[in-house]
Amino acid sequence: MNPFSRRHFIQLGAAAAVSPFFIARAQEASQKKLGVALLGLGDYSTNQLGPALKQTKNARLAGIVTGSPEKIPKWQKEYEIPDGNIYNYQNFDTIADNKDIDIVYVVTPTALHPEFTIRAAQAGKHVICEKPMAPTTADCMRMIEAVKKAGKTLQIGYRLHWDPNHMRLMDAMKKKEFGDWKSISTANGSVMKSFTGLNAWRIGKDLGIAGALYDMGVYCVQGSLYTAGMNPVSVTAKHFTDRPEIFKEVPETYEWVLEFADGRKAEGTSSYGRQGNFLRAVVEKGVVEIAPGYNYGGGPKGRTPDGEMNFGPVNQQALQIDGQVASILAGTPSLVPGEMGARDIQVINGIIEAAETGKAFTFGKFPY
Repeated sequence: MNPFSRRHFIQLGAAAAVSPFFIARAQEASQKKLGVALLGLGDYSTNQLGPALKQTKNARLAGIVTGSPEKIPKWQKEYEIPDGNIYNYQNFDTIADNKDIDIVYVVTPTALHPEFTIRAAQAGKHVICEKPMAPTTADCMRMIEAVKKAGKTLQIGYRLHWDPNHMRLMDAMKKKEFGDWKSISTANGSVMKSFTGLNAWRIGKDLGIAGALYDMGVYCVQGSLYTAGMNPVSVTAKHFTDRPEIFKEVPETYEWVLEFADGRKAEGTSSYGRQGNFLRAVVEKGVVEIAPGYNYGGGPKGRTPDGEMNFGPVNQQALQIDGQVASILAGTPSLVPGEMGARDIQVINGIIEAAETGKAFTFGKFPY
């Protein structure tokens, strides 16, 4: 069992106290910035979401929820968070009484997403849940139902829906600007050498579920499906491990082939032991490609048969949060609803099943 377990993660808390059109509609609906509480203050919150919330037009960082009390002073100082807006995992439910916080952004390891999404909804808050949504499709549906019952919204942290390169690809593929697609291939992987300390959960079944497939492969599934413009009917897959001394609970690498109803296919790879970072569609007039495909920071770089996309760098997370908050304020459908996250988990679970059995897995009805 991985030492950084779900129970260990929870117990740490015991010691601690869109598009311009939609954004315009949201600003008309309310001039108030919605208050966001980040639940989980790991690397992604610290280095991406926190700084992004300094740039957002529709949202502000209003609170934090953490199991690490030693992190609180730095966050309070940098973001001017009042004592009353700081929670741990035990007293989190009292956030229901805090009118300063409208949205909880769940940024914990994957296995904890269902619990905290449901608790946030029961506290009367909108929820943004970081990808991947949850361990199983059943977990996803419980999350969706809880948020619906509360009359709130559930959105997934799919930042690339606001990246200009991926938006350009989606638009070109939807319109068949360069003809229909013939094949799709994608990979998201890196040679990760250290899985110690707070990074250890990624290679344990308890919190990381299936390692790189959940952490990085979800981008490949997403990219394949919005490039194809349809859901798959079946998948074949395999997994393997080059460093068994490190990967004792989850495979190091997954490879799969999604098949669609018309026989076309999308190949994918996710890995903690092999490099790969691209999304590529062979189309009638050439190639539409984003490589690197899934970065933030310097960002993706795309090209079409017409040439380079030439978009400058953007803060994907700031655009994502602004777009998500805009949809809440304007009452418009989310670009990345919970049902989309559930669909992607259904695909990932199918990949795991196919890899384990060595047989093609046929998908049932998708929620999105």
